[in-house]
Amino acid sequence: MLDSTNQSCTLPDIASEEKAKIGGQLQWVGMSDIEMPLLMSADVSVPASVARVRAEVSLDDEASKGIHMSRLYLACDQAFSHETIDYLVLHQLTQNFLQTHKKLSQNALIEVEGEALLRRKALVSDHSGWRSYPIKLSVVQCKKSGLSKYLSFQVTYSSTCPCSAALARQLIQENFKQQFDQNNISKQDVIDWLGSEQGINATPHSQRSSAVIKVKLQNEQQEIPLETLINLVENSLQTAVQAAVKRADEQAFALRNGQNLMFCEDAARRIKQVLSKSALVKQFHLRVTHHESLHPHDATAEAYSE
Repeated sequence: MLDSTNQSCTLPDIASEEKAKIGGQLQWVGMSDIEMPLLMSADVSVPASVARVRAEVSLDDEASKGIHMSRLYLACDQAFSHETIDYLVLHQLTQNFLQTHKKLSQNALIEVEGEALLRRKALVSDHSGWRSYPIKLSVVQCKKSGLSKYLSFQVTYSSTCPCSAALARQLIQENFKQQFDQNNISKQDVIDWLGSEQGINATPHSQRSSAVIKVKLQNEQQEIPLETLINLVENSLQTAVQAAVKRADEQAFALRNGQNLMFCEDAARRIKQVLSKSALVKQFHLRVTHHESLHPHDATAEAYSE
């Protein structure tokens, strides 16, 4: 009968006992899509959720067969099962990875990918609703470049095409000329006409759009600045999609779209401007995508910190 208490002493450990047949350093080795519970320490209350974790180290020992995968998993399991996750905990995890791979690795990283469910207020009414934001937290510990902390997130917004709006206005003007004799125009007739389907005979096209942002945070950052950065981006755009909507909120949203006509270039520049001024942000990369309603293809723009 096999004595399970002595298994670890008798089972072979190929990664430690054998040398690589083809030697060489590898930049990253480890595990991805590790399923873990996620409770974050952020600047806003976020319900517990499920995370997909990437845990990796460099393999700098050219002759080593491989790393100790189970050590990465067990360290993650301990942290995610018992701690509230912030950048301090993630940094400690990378240090643990290096400590348990002392003779093999000089660099370590951890990435936590999931969705943050935030309660968002309506534009006008007293209602509120849930919005889900895809996020990724990353910490990289490298011998040469030191410690790096990143936050990636996505916001969804509405974009109304400035060109389409101008073309629609022109059609409305032409329609007005055909409808009214300038010598016989009453104010009430114009008001009634503007409120009719015949009056507004053209509307600009708008579409659901998305911005994916990755920021490099200051090294001293511990709490996850989730709501702060999401608010920063959404306030710059003004047309973030809504959750709970009554008619007054829908009208306010229509007004915001009309007051914030945007090409993808406009949206990218708005976000770039506010990120460049944020004290939280050391570097950033952003990419906006307007999922066109006019075309079967998307319009995109990308920007980096300078």
